[in-house]
Amino acid sequence: MPHASLHNGPNAETFKKTYDDAQLILAARLYYADGLSQAQVAKMVGASQAKVSRMLALARDQGVVRISVPEYSPFDESLEQALCKRLGLDSAVVVRRVGKQSLPDLRNTVGYFAAPVVSRRISGSATIALAGGRTVRALAERMQPPNNSSRITVAQSMGNIDETPGPYDALEFGRALAQRWQGTFLALNTPAFLPNPDVCRQFLAVDQVRKVFTRLAKADLALVGIGNLQNSVFLERRVLKPRDIEVLQRCGAVGEIVGRFYDATGKECESPFRHRIISIGLDKLRRIKHVLGVVAGADRTAAILGAIRGGILKSLVIDDVAAHALLDESP
Repeated sequence: MPHASLHNGPNAETFKKTYDDAQLILAARLYYADGLSQAQVAKMVGASQAKVSRMLALARDQGVVRISVPEYSPFDESLEQALCKRLGLDSAVVVRRVGKQSLPDLRNTVGYFAAPVVSRRISGSATIALAGGRTVRALAERMQPPNNSSRITVAQSMGNIDETPGPYDALEFGRALAQRWQGTFLALNTPAFLPNPDVCRQFLAVDQVRKVFTRLAKADLALVGIGNLQNSVFLERRVLKPRDIEVLQRCGAVGEIVGRFYDATGKECESPFRHRIISIGLDKLRRIKHVLGVVAGADRTAAILGAIRGGILKSLVIDDVAAHALLDESP
């Protein structure tokens, strides 16, 4: 239980002398064992509620109260091993779902527990290709640099979805990730989808954009979200209309990574959108040694399997229910 330590405060010694052990034990007993509120404890020990709060902190500091929590493992190691063996993944992090969590809560749980694992994989002056996404954001926001880590470069791997970047766009949380490593953030200051292929080629020829793609091609790690045609940020943000989704369905699309739609074998679909997107290509992703898909929820099984079959994904961060769904659908 976190608390402000009184050991080194300016009045710590004076406060320790104010109350004897019996008072500390009584306050702790009433609060922790008997379940009284701090206001009720204050009346029992003859002190203000503010002082009771400090007494309880002091009781913890001095070992009068010892808090123990049963060991809990947030990871399902057997599922991690099964995913790697069955799907040929380099690694998998499977986080246990707790109770009947909502999807937003599940994303936060997956991000919270997986973040230290992923952070430990970042060493030296690494370059990270960063995609947007709600679960990717939950992970990236909790990633912290290991001790003695060098500065990293975080490169945005897809242009901006629309004119008002949302909280789960890489432009928003990628900069903060780079700052925590005292590193550099490279932004793709372009729309994700351009009106036509000619305009797209013109943007890609701009020196500022070209330099970001040059760095993306040298990335050591890519963090990507995985979408499908039913749960697409492009549909949610009305960049793609229902008729566009129908076009993609006819092209055989089952999944989307960095705005690139692919079929069940992981091959990019020959859709009207393929040559209008400003993002790292799937072939470039395949050449990155560590491409980590970050997923919460069991509604993207076909999309994940397609990306694995196509050699796009090498590793996964996922919840246990979605992991079971993957194993049930894989041969």
